[in-house]
Amino acid sequence: MTRRRELAGWQGALGAAAAALRGGADATGPRRVTVLTGAGVSAESGIPTFREALTGLWARFSPEDLATPEAFARHPRVVWEWYRERREMVLRAEPNAAHRALARLERVPGAPRATILTQNVDGLHQRAGSTDVVELHGSLLRARCEREGTVVERWKEPDDPPPRCAGCGARLRPDVVWFGEMLPEGALRRAMSAATACDAFLSVGTSNVVEPAASLPWAAAAAGAPVIVINPVMDGQRAGPGIHWLAGKAGEVLPALVDAAWPG
Repeated sequence: MTRRRELAGWQGALGAAAAALRGGADATGPRRVTVLTGAGVSAESGIPTFREALTGLWARFSPEDLATPEAFARHPRVVWEWYRERREMVLRAEPNAAHRALARLERVPGAPRATILTQNVDGLHQRAGSTDVVELHGSLLRARCEREGTVVERWKEPDDPPPRCAGCGARLRPDVVWFGEMLPEGALRRAMSAATACDAFLSVGTSNVVEPAASLPWAAAAAGAPVIVINPVMDGQRAGPGIHWLAGKAGEVLPALVDAAWPG
């Protein structure tokens, strides 16, 4: 009974959200849709959050033991091995229905210009076919030189990790944002620009409480764009005119929303 009520809840709100996403019949030019995705989207591909993954051999570690510059300075091999394990896990994962629905946004009739701002570091949006993706927290699939900041996508795993930069010999570190670090300035700038210039904003699989990404949907709302929030729970989400709640799993709600906005 509870499950049926949940489905009826988001399905009942689907029509208004689809109309907001699609825009009016008199709209000129392609729609500009900006999407913010969080851990809830990746979870449906079987990827645990950072803290959920601290099990087994890693249960004795805290986030500060593995995801700070200080931790890497103290125990570079341990930190690298942890991220290598996570990288191998995401490479085994597959994009889910939510990833595929967002990629399909670029191919629907009168396709909108879809920009995805993701807090995830797994590359699944790109593997699903999305072409305009801003990675706010970096990517597990890249490394960068600790000294010069040079980003690399391929490297040889040494017997004694971490690997070294081919240019200067310094250590390579995962190209992700660690605790205590700022988001990449360029990515944050692109994200804010996409949020404030869009015709509709989708927030998917995130509670919208961790700054600075949490401000992006409401920056879009302040600029006049409707905001559609898709998440299993709505605790902490804002409410008000122009904000549409679809309480459910991204893999169920997003395909239905895209189909409703652009039938056929």
